[in-house]
Amino acid sequence: MRLLRPRGVYAPQEDTELLARAAREELRALREQSGVEVLDVGTGTGALALVAARSGAARVTAVDISWRAVLAARYNAWRLGLPVVVHHGDLTEPVEGRRFDLILSNPPYVLSPAPARRREERTWSAGADGRQILDRICARAPGLLRDSGVLLLVQSALSGVDATLDSLRDGGLSARVELRTTIPFGPVMARHAEWLEERGLIAPDERKEDLVVIRAQRV
Repeated sequence: MRLLRPRGVYAPQEDTELLARAAREELRALREQSGVEVLDVGTGTGALALVAARSGAARVTAVDISWRAVLAARYNAWRLGLPVVVHHGDLTEPVEGRRFDLILSNPPYVLSPAPARRREERTWSAGADGRQILDRICARAPGLLRDSGVLLLVQSALSGVDATLDSLRDGGLSARVELRTTIPFGPVMARHAEWLEERGLIAPDERKEDLVVIRAQRV
């Protein structure tokens, strides 16, 4: 689906599609349940929230810290005639006190040797370990899930899959890798390749990374 994407708003890519695939499967399993509520954290263009709305969720809420993203997601939902409510705010702050059946997030997770300076960089840059946003989501998500609720989160394997799994388990969730795919480095990762080699995170001349979708459930 074609979406409005202003400059400085993350463009849906392979990670978006991988998470969308997992979200469709999760919502298919919930189709007999009435009143399914979905939260999309860091919605960007609203791509994942729109997938949820198209896949039968009764109520879809999206959040982004960027006003450009909020306005783009609202416009995209309106243009497609899909009932998505988009809030402006930091991660889950606008929905504190609510509970959801499914939480989706494609957060910034790219390892970067320098702090993000430009608006575009903030959509993907997540510090030297790639966990600036991942750790915050892992800490907040358990308190926002209903009984049997599920978090689906996509990240690079370079950003510490075990760290994400351990954090979610510490929060009382069962967690596992649900989907995995290997993709070539994009322009940003290619620019960081030498730095990643120096840190021992990739082999010399390695120019591919694994993307993973982690599924965590309150049990």
